[in-house]
Amino acid sequence: MNIGFIGLGNMGGPMAANLAKAGHNVTGFDTADVTIEGVAKAATAAEAAANQDAVITMLPNGQILRTVADQIIPAMAPETAFIDCSTVDVESARAVAEQAASAGMLPVDAPVSGGIGGAAGGTLTFMAGGSTAAFEKANPLFDIMGQKAVHCGDNGAGQAAKICNNMILGITMVGTCEAFALADKLGLDRQKMFDVVSTSSGYSWTMNAYCPAPGVGPQSPADNDYKPGFAAELMLKDLRLSQQAAESADADTPLGEHATRLYEMFVEAEDGLGMDFSAMLPRFEKRGRG
Repeated sequence: MNIGFIGLGNMGGPMAANLAKAGHNVTGFDTADVTIEGVAKAATAAEAAANQDAVITMLPNGQILRTVADQIIPAMAPETAFIDCSTVDVESARAVAEQAASAGMLPVDAPVSGGIGGAAGGTLTFMAGGSTAAFEKANPLFDIMGQKAVHCGDNGAGQAAKICNNMILGITMVGTCEAFALADKLGLDRQKMFDVVSTSSGYSWTMNAYCPAPGVGPQSPADNDYKPGFAAELMLKDLRLSQQAAESADADTPLGEHATRLYEMFVEAEDGLGMDFSAMLPRFEKRGRG
């Protein structure tokens, strides 16, 4: 397939490289002058999107997605799959999908889970929203860039699934870090804590697969000075999106709201910027009850 790829950052770059390695003709564009092995460079986003079978975007937020969509949709051929892998607000995802569909494209919102490692290794999970025809056209590319793609429903459903998943993730990580900090102050050995919780009713992905305590459980960013696998500021972005969605849907999400406030404090007022989101553990270690 001929593929345009717009947004070649930490996630988009490796995803585009994997498509090129699989034998597709990939033309990329990024506002930064980056070179990706096997990916041809375009001078503009519209140039990258012209005359392609599929166009993939991986962009920072909904406003930028809307701006890029205005630039590329007029350049795209009818029946082009427009696959947006950004994590953005549901409203922006649906607006861009409607704009693309009106122009004859096959839009899919397909945010990802799996982080930078998953992008590089081709093991991402895609949460896709769009028509059956759009999903079927995009699915062979999901198979290259990831290990799983779930068709969640109509346009916007992919973003809804990502936002709900990451709200759970943020809440659960806060709880896991709180529990380790409490265990420390009660004199409970961290390894013993892990051995109990990881095989009991408190087990979770944040405990069993991504343990925030160094030297406990499988290798995780905690074992690398909390250098980001998933940065705290990205968790904050996703939690804010969850609360924006909750506000528009009139949904009561008190734990999501509180987790958002904690990550705001951590990232914006403390030392969380540039740290992994599991670095909440050393944050709680330093704090007392007051």
